[in-house]
Amino acid sequence: MARRFKKESEFQEKVVSIKRVSKTVKGGRIFKFAVVVIVGNKKGKVGIGMGKSGEIPDAVRKGIENAKKSLKQIALRGTTIPHDIIGEYGAGRVILKPAPEGTGVIAGGPVRAVVELLGVKDIRTKSLNSNNPINVVRATISGLEKLRSLAKVAEMRGKTRAEILN
Repeated sequence: MARRFKKESEFQEKVVSIKRVSKTVKGGRIFKFAVVVIVGNKKGKVGIGMGKSGEIPDAVRKGIENAKKSLKQIALRGTTIPHDIIGEYGAGRVILKPAPEGTGVIAGGPVRAVVELLGVKDIRTKSLNSNNPINVVRATISGLEKLRSLAKVAEMRGKTRAEILN
């Protein structure tokens, strides 16, 4: 008899926010749950997804499927990010700064979830203007997408890595 094993996923997921939302119809209110989920492999890939359903587990499952479709590869330098960057989405703004080894992750709630699942171990962040988890997470992803590695910058400028560092 052949046994089927569920393939262990390389990705980890973290639920950032669960909110009960309602829709008013003629017969009253219909309640559902809206969930924001982060998926990452701790090696430079991260994605966000949202799911909505009448039950929390269904909403989380939908959010995970959605997040896996939106995975992005982010440029890292060791245990931190290559340079300072500001991410913006809607009213949300997030400042991301590289930190020396041993600093740890200095970030609040939604930003912490994103950078931990990305695999960053040393970073300083500050969330500005908005505390809406969806906008903060999207602003963080927006900033991380703008990061460029030293090799990419050297290639764009037509120089070697040593020339850029000096």
